[in-house]
Amino acid sequence: MKIYTYPSISAEKKIASIVNRGMGFKKKDLLAVTRIIEDVRKNKDQALIKYTNQFDSPKLTTASIRVTRQEIDDASKRVDRPFIRTLNRAINQIESFHKQQRSKSWIQTQRPGTLLGQLINPVDVAGLYVPGGMGGETPLVSSVLMGAIPAKVAGVNHIVMVTPPTKNGSINPHLLAAAKKVGVDAVYKVGSAWAIAALAYGTETIPKVDVIVGPGNIYVTIAKKIVAGIVGIDMIAGPSEILIIADNSSTPEFIAADLLSQAEHDILASAILVTDSRDTAKTVASVVKEQLQGLSRKEIAQKALSRFGAIMVVSDLDTAIDLSNQIAPEHLELHIKDPLAYVGQIRNAGAVFLGDYTPEPIGDYIAGPNHVLPTAGTARFSSALSVDTFIKKTSLIRYSQAAFNREAGDVIRLAEIEGLDAHANSVRVRLTGR
Repeated sequence: MKIYTYPSISAEKKIASIVNRGMGFKKKDLLAVTRIIEDVRKNKDQALIKYTNQFDSPKLTTASIRVTRQEIDDASKRVDRPFIRTLNRAINQIESFHKQQRSKSWIQTQRPGTLLGQLINPVDVAGLYVPGGMGGETPLVSSVLMGAIPAKVAGVNHIVMVTPPTKNGSINPHLLAAAKKVGVDAVYKVGSAWAIAALAYGTETIPKVDVIVGPGNIYVTIAKKIVAGIVGIDMIAGPSEILIIADNSSTPEFIAADLLSQAEHDILASAILVTDSRDTAKTVASVVKEQLQGLSRKEIAQKALSRFGAIMVVSDLDTAIDLSNQIAPEHLELHIKDPLAYVGQIRNAGAVFLGDYTPEPIGDYIAGPNHVLPTAGTARFSSALSVDTFIKKTSLIRYSQAAFNREAGDVIRLAEIEGLDAHANSVRVRLTGR
């Protein structure tokens, strides 16, 4: 990893190249996904089977799109006890965290003659997309947990999951066991953009949902972007990111490992170290090279680091925090002597990890907070997937005649200023009777 002194022209240029790397959308991909979505909207299950046979499972039929109860029960028997123990711990901790996010309906009557309030209701149906992961060989169990648990806590009545099948038409048993544990109501063997289209519009087999959540490849991301507005979505997620702030009290081996944990995701992933210690910068750069050699995804991590990795040496930690707020990273780790002293200065970050023994993967899997986080600088204005993703807030308004009479003149005045005569008359008629 190259070391830069910040601020400098070269450092600013490097940061700009990382921040502005975008989502990687290409016009041909957008056109392809648009055609797929329209095909599924018109032809429903027939289109799903066509794409699934072509790209995932050649022999899957309409009758076998939905995972059967027998398949789910069999999957639960095939996973080992250590996995179930781990699954139970993760579920308990994620559920406990998300229960703190629950909102309640409320009513206030502070102004005489008025009743104002807000109703909190969950959506009726939530759709969860879970990537298959190398043909089902690397099941993304954590995606099941992070999508379904907040939906369940929100009170969603029906949760459906879509995930691409393996070549033989099956779903990895770890995914099915996790889905059963967290209360997913139905699992369907479809993936990619056609699965998103099915959730957005509904087919003969797959119900139309109100909200779609979950990560995926570029086709999934584009599809979610296109159907947003027809259904709710969690976010448009870009490549993974990590920014680490470190001082000379930190452990270079930990920092290097954490940088690589994100770089191995994708060649577009970014990994940045910001430190006020040039010695730390040099040591981390050296350790990254060493640790890189032992990774199974070495080539991916190496490309990511060469294009979107950097080490920034700053004058002090206040400058480091300011730079982090400018970048607004998905994951921010504080490897500094007193991380809590700086938390109040952090304004823009998806999730913050405090101290040497809180690596980002702890948050990915088991700590409790959601790992579906804003990327590409969107932490400036958006938040992690949460219980709020699955709820609706409806305003309540009631006026007595006395309260209406007290404020009617102000409403008429504002309506007339805006040139909306019918609005004004809607109020005036209640005062004059005509």
